[in-house]
Amino acid sequence: MRALVISGGGSKGAFAGGVAQFLIQEAQYKYDLFVGTSTGSLLISHLALNKLDKIKEIYSSVNQKSIFNICPFVVRKKHGLEVIGINHWNVLRNFLRGRKTFGESENLRKLIRDSVTQAEFETLKQGSSDVVVTVSNLSLNQVEYKSLNECTYEEFCDWIWISSNYTPFMSLVKRNGCEYADGGLGSLVPIEEALRRGATEIDVVVLRTEVNYLNRMPVRSSFELITTMSEFMLDRIENQNIRIGKLVANQKDAIINFYYTPTVLTTNSLIFNKERMTLWWKRGYLYAKNKNDETSPIDPEVQE
Repeated sequence: MRALVISGGGSKGAFAGGVAQFLIQEAQYKYDLFVGTSTGSLLISHLALNKLDKIKEIYSSVNQKSIFNICPFVVRKKHGLEVIGINHWNVLRNFLRGRKTFGESENLRKLIRDSVTQAEFETLKQGSSDVVVTVSNLSLNQVEYKSLNECTYEEFCDWIWISSNYTPFMSLVKRNGCEYADGGLGSLVPIEEALRRGATEIDVVVLRTEVNYLNRMPVRSSFELITTMSEFMLDRIENQNIRIGKLVANQKDAIINFYYTPTVLTTNSLIFNKERMTLWWKRGYLYAKNKNDETSPIDPEVQE
């Protein structure tokens, strides 16, 4: 039983899309199970449907307005680099409305409903592959995995949306009396769940470098401090998920094939830049090609 697992990573999901495109189209791997967290959950339905051009178009055209109806930050260029700052008016407006987060991501929810149709959902249900998304139940202090086969169309679209809600910058969602947030808060790389569901060989796309090349600059505001702390905690969760996944795979005699990003793609995955994400998709494809074909010359774009 072969599985494809895609980690969280915001805009870096474009790289994972490129990797998956090679694995499905060129390597022609047939997956029985797709498991995703956050941006990974946005990808896997389309990958299971083999609608690669459709999801590539989405990841090549999405921007901040596609995600946020209330964006909590502004993006500025400083010394040629994109940096974020707090959008005081939007954050204040959200709090005055009684919201618990800095921003709201209802536009992403609409985008998911528009991109995964009822007919496509039924096609997925009739297929042989299972599609599973990861969410964090903050009320019960546990990670939950929502299978396509256990949901209605509306429920499944909402679980994809919830899996991608990077709180406190995006929406906090209440379902069945519990508050839910981004699946990455508990399981950023859900290898263990794929193994629990019977996978014997897993291709895992991890949206960070295998070795840490990054030294963060000192924070300049409370907003930057929150984002830096969040990224630090997610890195620790990711490392733990990978270590546990390797241990369980060894116990079950399962094979794991890792696809890390070869370089640091971005220091802020909440910035959605269309041109950059289009390039990342291409680089993901080329990276997977080179990894699976040692005789291929390495494309210079992959080495950037």
